[in-house]
Amino acid sequence: MDRSKKTGFADRLSAAADARKAQLERAARARSAAESPAAVERRAAREAVRVAREARIAERKAEKLAAEARQAAALAAAQAAEAAAREAALKAEQEARDKEFAEQAAREAILEAERQAARDARYAARKARKRKGR
Repeated sequence: MDRSKKTGFADRLSAAADARKAQLERAARARSAAESPAAVERRAAREAVRVAREARIAERKAEKLAAEARQAAALAAAQAAEAAAREAALKAEQEARDKEFAEQAAREAILEAERQAARDARYAARKARKRKGR
């Protein structure tokens, strides 16, 4: 590259024109290479791979969502069963407390009746003694 030569205006114009022509030829070769059957086939193959990959990803997401839905349903069912069991236990406990309260009230009523009967018997005996003593 000897730049020491002084080039004229015409030489610079022809060099620029040659450079443009070379650039256009490279672009044309690239365009024809991109439009070649092999390149079209490679692009189609890449597109098919991309579509298959996206389909697999979508399938995995759908499976994951279905598994999460099944897990959520199982959890909800377990929670509902646990709540029902708790409710039944509370109800049984309340019924047992009510029954115990009723039995206690009945025992107290019987004791009170026995005390009343004993007191009445004492009063009657005292009255009988008073009448006898007259």
